[in-house]
Amino acid sequence: MSLGGSATEEDADIIAKLFGSVGKIWRGDEKLFDAVTGLSGSGPAYIYLAIEALADGGVAAGLPRELALGLASQTVLGAASMATKTGKHPGQLKDEVTSPGGTTIAGIHELEKGGFRGTLMNAVIAAANRSRELSQN
Repeated sequence: MSLGGSATEEDADIIAKLFGSVGKIWRGDEKLFDAVTGLSGSGPAYIYLAIEALADGGVAAGLPRELALGLASQTVLGAASMATKTGKHPGQLKDEVTSPGGTTIAGIHELEKGGFRGTLMNAVIAAANRSRELSQN
């Protein structure tokens, strides 16, 4: 959230309690909100796409669709839970589940060859830029 010029700290407390009851709330400068939109506003669609792709990979590897979708969804949920609850950097969590010469590093290698991280970063930047454009019109 960002407070307008006439908002008070009491207003901030009320808003934080209200929105905090249904989720997490951060306080930031208004100039950050296009980037917030690019990441947090558009991000769920990116994750849905990742879940769908993981499930499709599971189907391609021989899993029934329903099982693949359930596993993909729970995998993302579990990873997000670990990232938020442990306070560890995602790179550290990745390293902790990646064995030398194992299955996970083989998959990560494919993701890196495909530009996975850069593609996600570019999606956030493109959405932030579009948010900026829309707010100027």
